[in-house]
Amino acid sequence: EVQVAESGGGMVQPGGSLRLSCQASGDAFSGYHMAWIRQPPGKEREFVAAIPWDGGVTLYSDSVKGRFTISTDNVKNTVYLQMNSLKPEDTAVYYCNVYYLRTEYWGQGTQVTVSS
Repeated sequence: EVQVAESGGGMVQPGGSLRLSCQASGDAFSGYHMAWIRQPPGKEREFVAAIPWDGGVTLYSDSVKGRFTISTDNVKNTVYLQMNSLKPEDTAVYYCNVYYLRTEYWGQGTQVTVSS
């Protein structure tokens, strides 16, 4: 069983920055594949970014490429999402997703609101 917990959401003005954190518990951070998924109000969930546990090849959606950065801290079993140049359309609930041994684990989500 993998426990997933996000933190770091909040309200920010357009052009501002936030950093989300996701800590994954369990015996084997090694082998996790981690991603951030978001759900804008009234819309379906959408992929944001992904990274393997070893910080290897990262993937980003076109809408966040160049503005968001995903990274890992293997000592803390944590994945981060640094979000810069935030736009109102980035407003969403952001979920951390961990894929391990053919099973997905989700956090409870953290709200990010970009508004003036």
